[in-house]
Amino acid sequence: MSRTTLKSRKRQSPIHPGEILQLEFLEPLGITKYRLAKETGMPADRVSRLVKGKRDFSGDTALRLARYFGTTAEFWMNLQAKFDIDTAVEISGARIAKQVKPFKQSQPPKAA
Repeated sequence: MSRTTLKSRKRQSPIHPGEILQLEFLEPLGITKYRLAKETGMPADRVSRLVKGKRDFSGDTALRLARYFGTTAEFWMNLQAKFDIDTAVEISGARIAKQVKPFKQSQPPKAA
């Protein structure tokens, strides 16, 4: 039986923070979703939906995971932000690049 890790992933789609939680924290540390829910005070359904990529990480979730795993809330929120941006690029990036032209300032702004 081979163990999946983020390094061995083949797909190119954005990585949901729940996948990182599962593969880099829960599995290596032998922590079940139930245990994580119980020890962090999160509902079991929330943890399950996070790991399945069906729920975004909130500030509350980030604070709880940071405290539990000894990370920072910013770590978890940055993973969520990266996922959101990567998803937007995948879905809308080309269309936005065609629709939105970069601002070009022809003259320096006038002093007030």
